[in-house]
Amino acid sequence: MTKNSLLPVIDPLDTRLNACRADLADMRLRGRVQADRFVRGRGGIISIAVANLKTAPEPAGQTSHQLLLGEPVLVFEQNEDWVWVQSRRDGYVGYLECRSVEVFVSERAQKTPTHVVSVPSTFLYPQPELKLPPVASLSMGSQIFVQSHENVRGTKYAVLADGSALIASHLSKNGEHDVDYVTFCELLEGVPYLWGGASGFGLDCAGLVQLAMRMSGREVLRDSDMQAATLGQEIDAGSAMQNLRRGDLIFWCGHVAVCQGDITGLAHIVHASGHTMSVASEPLHEAIERIAYLYQRPLGCRSVRGGKKP
Repeated sequence: MTKNSLLPVIDPLDTRLNACRADLADMRLRGRVQADRFVRGRGGIISIAVANLKTAPEPAGQTSHQLLLGEPVLVFEQNEDWVWVQSRRDGYVGYLECRSVEVFVSERAQKTPTHVVSVPSTFLYPQPELKLPPVASLSMGSQIFVQSHENVRGTKYAVLADGSALIASHLSKNGEHDVDYVTFCELLEGVPYLWGGASGFGLDCAGLVQLAMRMSGREVLRDSDMQAATLGQEIDAGSAMQNLRRGDLIFWCGHVAVCQGDITGLAHIVHASGHTMSVASEPLHEAIERIAYLYQRPLGCRSVRGGKKP
């Protein structure tokens, strides 16, 4: 961090990133936290399109994050209705409905997905036929296991083990990434704003950054304060933000936006905005003045140029 930085720091035992309660905790935290009992997490995978991760095991409880189809988790507690889990991708902890997760009998049961959805959203058909009613909608970032491909009337389908199918051009091979995460932010423009949203059906500001970076091959933490504390390097944006470049991040208290670079001669940002209630692009300086009127000015900026992981 730069001298006199206003950006936050993260407690290494932050309960958003550590499975620890007074009665139960992750075995890996023994000696670092107090709990009545320590357990080893069991492997599992998200088995529905989008799973709402809750702060408490209550259907009407606040959604703090969303996990996508194929995302691996560790399960620390399971009852009839709820599981207490930690995402293996970003470390986030919370409660999911049991129907959201397939718990593995052993670690050997896990396998690496072959493909990932690379468009904001797509349809899953019961078979390779786009005229049939879809059985599900999948978000960008969903991970799947493709068994084969089939061409029907000139349309190529990716076929899953149960015979269901997706449009093949809506998928990318797992591990193949676009280096410019801002392109994915721009692809998601118009997606509705959703508190806790992390999918192509709804996003909050940090969820947009995380999903776009994931699609470009970089796993980052989930919340804006976590991103402000850990992503890339803090930079001096200049008194008029003149030093910002495409892909740099601007942080306010509780908000993050992505610099797009110059558009029609003006520096623009793209962000999931509570003002428009959508992922939107707008001139940087207009956004700063608008946000400052109700809240405050940016706390700082960070650069993620070079693609290095935090």
